[in-house]
Amino acid sequence: MPQTLSTREANLFRTVIRHYEEKQYKRGLKAAEQILKKNPRHGDTMSMKALIMNSQGKTEEAFALAKEALTIDMKSHICWHVYGILYRQHKNFDEAIKAYKFALKLEPESQQIQRDLAVLQVQIRDYQGYVQSRFAMLKAKPHLRQNWTALAIAYQLEGSLEQAENILTTYEKSMTNVPLKTDQEHSEALLYKNTIIAERGDIERALEHLDSDCKNCLDRLAVMEMKAHYLGQLNRKEEAAKAWRALLDRNPEHPEYYKGLTEALEIDEKDEAALKAIYDEYAAKYPRSDAAKRLPLNFLTGDSFKAAAKSYLTNMLDRGVPSVFANLKHLYSDVAKKEAVFALAEEYLKEHKGSEQANGDSSKGVGAALYFLAQHYNYHLSRDLAKAMEYVEQAIELDSKNVDFHMTRARIFKHQGDTAKASEAMNYARKLDTKDRYINSKAAKYQLRNNENEKALETMGLFTRAETVGGPLADLTDMQCMWFLTEDGEAWQRRGNTGLALKRFTTIHNIFDIWQEDQFDFHSFSLRKGQIRAYVDMIRWEDSIREHPFYFRAALDAVKLYLDMFEKQQAAANATNGTGEATNGDDAAEKKKAAKKARKEAQKAEREAAEKAAKQDPNKATAKKDEEPKKKDDDPNGLKLAATTDPLGEAMKFLNNMLQFSPKNIEGQIAGFDVYLRRKKYLLALRCLNAAQALNPEHPRVKGQFAELQKAVESLDNAQSAKVKEVLKAKFSS
Repeated sequence: MPQTLSTREANLFRTVIRHYEEKQYKRGLKAAEQILKKNPRHGDTMSMKALIMNSQGKTEEAFALAKEALTIDMKSHICWHVYGILYRQHKNFDEAIKAYKFALKLEPESQQIQRDLAVLQVQIRDYQGYVQSRFAMLKAKPHLRQNWTALAIAYQLEGSLEQAENILTTYEKSMTNVPLKTDQEHSEALLYKNTIIAERGDIERALEHLDSDCKNCLDRLAVMEMKAHYLGQLNRKEEAAKAWRALLDRNPEHPEYYKGLTEALEIDEKDEAALKAIYDEYAAKYPRSDAAKRLPLNFLTGDSFKAAAKSYLTNMLDRGVPSVFANLKHLYSDVAKKEAVFALAEEYLKEHKGSEQANGDSSKGVGAALYFLAQHYNYHLSRDLAKAMEYVEQAIELDSKNVDFHMTRARIFKHQGDTAKASEAMNYARKLDTKDRYINSKAAKYQLRNNENEKALETMGLFTRAETVGGPLADLTDMQCMWFLTEDGEAWQRRGNTGLALKRFTTIHNIFDIWQEDQFDFHSFSLRKGQIRAYVDMIRWEDSIREHPFYFRAALDAVKLYLDMFEKQQAAANATNGTGEATNGDDAAEKKKAAKKARKEAQKAEREAAEKAAKQDPNKATAKKDEEPKKKDDDPNGLKLAATTDPLGEAMKFLNNMLQFSPKNIEGQIAGFDVYLRRKKYLLALRCLNAAQALNPEHPRVKGQFAELQKAVESLDNAQSAKVKEVLKAKFSS
């Protein structure tokens, strides 16, 4: 039987809860022990003790104690709630939801349990369950606006837009006091309702709602943009043009506004003169606007293009704007425009060569023209690296301290394939401006491309926090600097250090997991702050987060590495079965050597961390709250990752995400085929092959993989494979 507490002990129990919420774990544990000393079988206190122990990193003991608490008091909603929290914190969401539901049966009025359940349901995208939970929370506290808004969001995410709008309308009708014009939450709720009306396809009503209810909303830019879009969709061209002009007066650099205006004015895409007149109008009205002068270059042709390009290029080179080539390189897909821009740059150089700048600034005029031409010849659509080097050397002669010139020189070396010279040149450029974080990062990137991992980390360490335990790498990992982790992993992969390469790629995989987990904080925060539209956008963005190129690149690298590991394991096994004793011995020696090197690196990192800790001020005041223990990395050098006996199984955690979120990337489908074929999942391999063939039937790997699959199918002979063989042979005959 569960034990009951005295009044003093009940107060002490509330203290335990408060200490846990304030993260004062030692005090909370001490108070819990005081209760358990007199009541050793009090389930609620045991559960709270388990929760505190889990926060201190004692996971196994915490789960054991929480289970024991449940066996003592199965009818305690606190025990079940704590059990759910433990499962949630360890990402077992299904079990957490079950525990929360048990807790709610025992304590249906608990808002905290209901809120935790709702947050977990939206986190795992159980929208039907989320609607039910939010409906229950609304019934319990109908006076809170955020409960109405949350239910509307739940209906919207579930796809019931009409019900979402009705919920918001019902609340508006129930309001007794007129909201202040400065009420941010009310303003956002009105705009959110407007987006739901538009999402339902009723644009006419959305516009009416915008003009009537949203006219005083605080986000004026959003209101203006919505109005312009709605008017355009309703074919009210004259009013739409007026709306787009109002937006251009706010921001004449926004390309989308120019596009909206020209569509509203119904100007034909081929009518260059009429289109240019619009841009000329705003170029005259806002002389400092770059977009008004640059965007016409996208549609102008012939002599009109040359005249506009000459005016734009001359102005930019006279001013010495470093980004001028970046602004124009998209035009190079048109051969005529590429040649015209090149001719104009050469003409400018001839006209100005020999003339000195009045202020002595060599990054303007001739220097800018030489820099432009160096980039022109370095660009892949107009590449001539010898000429590119010639021009950049001339630019450097004019100004030997110009960082941009030296950076371009480094890029030319990179395109020549000389990574050592590229790294050296970029590092020289870095030393010219040691306060610039961008050039510092570029130098580190080039060092990694030259497989100088240690130097690159040292370079990055110039801008990381010196007090971070674990050094620059730990800080870069905490800051989720994915470009560095990716390049570092690829460099270790080229150097043959499988463990560290896999460690970096796995870290990137984990960072994306963290991004998904970080939603937990926003499910309640966004509603509390009234940031509803941004919250819905975040939910939808999170659903496709692993489409990001950073993830795909790291995942593809990891899959290729695991495939390589599998091939080596197969070769070693074949050598052992045959006469390959020497090969097997060499492989073992290499592994031993790699492990020894990794141990040395780990010891060095530990020493550096200890030295930094020793330098910290011992008299620093201790924090009031207990710090949650950081998880100790038990595999800093990836030795466990490299020692896996099932590389293809490990590859699947990367591959599944690639195939699910980036199905249109042929490299992912090719990698998928390679993994499935080696796992003898022939139908899945066929699916990847079909997808790759649909994307690019002429890809050399596609034809090769077709032959690989055919050969593998011919070797199938058992009865279980008969159906698979039949399906695959039908594909081959077709």
